[in-house]
Amino acid sequence: MANQSRIVVGVISDTHGLLRPEALAALQGSDLIIHAGDVGDPEIVDRLREIAPTFAVRGNIDTSPWAQALPLTEVVEVGRVQCYVLHNLLDLSLDPKAAGFAVVISGHTHRPQAQVRHDVLYLNPGSAGPRRFTLPIAVARIEVNGSHISHEIIELQV
Repeated sequence: MANQSRIVVGVISDTHGLLRPEALAALQGSDLIIHAGDVGDPEIVDRLREIAPTFAVRGNIDTSPWAQALPLTEVVEVGRVQCYVLHNLLDLSLDPKAAGFAVVISGHTHRPQAQVRHDVLYLNPGSAGPRRFTLPIAVARIEVNGSHISHEIIELQV
């Protein structure tokens, strides 16, 4: 993927076994997809792979035997940008900037959030699965162009 100038990354998390058609539609056009855990069903990763190459990490609900194949953390290279992926940001055990990561992607809270701290983008796409309390249903998109990173959170109308 390094020879592409603009790379679109679809980011999804906390599907809990429910892959909504609105989430699939929002992820169309992605060059790759990152699922930040609590997948809930192996078919979800298979369906995401029909759109684009997909990286997924294991979340706290991913306890079935199939989920043991999912790593707890993943490093995803997007052009010249390194992304660190884990489910629960509280489990982050490294200094992302010192380790060379420009983006940290997590899920778990079901709360969509994006914040830049110390030149590192911390992105939580929120939950794309079953609604929790009054939190929105959302996914996110990252665009990488060289070393420039832009992002957006996409609230799904469900």
